Amino acid sequence: MLEEPLVRAAIKGNQEAVIALLEHYKSPLYRIAYSYLRNEHDAVEAMQELSYRCFRSIHTVKEPRYIGTWLTRIMMNICRDMLRKKKRELPSEVERYEKIPYEQPLDVEWLDSLSALDEQQRELIYMKYVEDRTNAAIAKQLKLPEGTVKSKLHYTLRKLRHLFREEGL
Repeated sequence: MLEEPLVRAAIKGNQEAVIALLEHYKSPLYRIAYSYLRNEHDAVEAMQELSYRCFRSIHTVKEPRYIGTWLTRIMMNICRDMLRKKKRELPSEVERYEKIPYEQPLDVEWLDSLSALDEQQRELIYMKYVEDRTNAAIAKQLKLPEGTVKSKLHYTLRKLRHLFREEGL
């Protein structure tokens, strides 16, 4: 976890603190972008857009301890925007699967299975297993009862198990 004074300095407009903050969260945010967009070029573009939006709006963060949540939410919104924009464009060449340059590469079959989930289900999986949040924290973020989060996670995991069995994973 980041030091709260660093986050507070970033919120007050200290550019070095914002850069340190973005550097700290670079890897998990890149993984989210890559898993949504499924190619390196778009994921890097999403990271650049995140940096811009972060510098522009970091002063709006009210609670420093939720800075990771704030950045993750922005990244998910950027990815959704990019996917919507892509749907409006003419389909390009066959999408290439490229390895993720940060830490461990994600398995392509796993990405295919995630793409079969709807946006809300993917978001739950990210929050629970990428960000390692508790059900209570997810419920608070999504403004849902904790029981609803548990049941949605249960349904989503059941759907993933079924997809893995179909694909022989």
